[in-house]
Amino acid sequence: MTWRSGQSYSQDLRDRVLAAVDSGMSAYEVAPLFRVSVSYIYKAQGRRRATGETTVKPRPGRPGQKLAAHLEALQAQIKVEPDATLAELRAWVLAELGVSISVGGLWNTLERLDLSLKKRVRMLPSRNVPT
Repeated sequence: MTWRSGQSYSQDLRDRVLAAVDSGMSAYEVAPLFRVSVSYIYKAQGRRRATGETTVKPRPGRPGQKLAAHLEALQAQIKVEPDATLAELRAWVLAELGVSISVGGLWNTLERLDLSLKKRVRMLPSRNVPT
């Protein structure tokens, strides 16, 4: 197994590196032995000294979905009021569910649920093609 940029070191490697430094070896001796940088060793030691942690820090990522707990209520509301606009749905979500969400966030949630709010314009039937 090889390490790739952007990937965290395994917990086993972290423990072995810190144990080697704790046994009296210098960071400059340990770094080539375990194929880590000297800077990583100093940062790991500093973090352990400051917080007592040696585990991987959680990686930042996308925040959770605001409406994840209310999807059924949202689907039911759209069945009751299928012609509601995004602004009307957004107002309903705030009033009924107490969740403030942007129009874009609401749109993405509806898209994930495969619900369409596209309004069709009434048109006369085509003379050329049967509809």
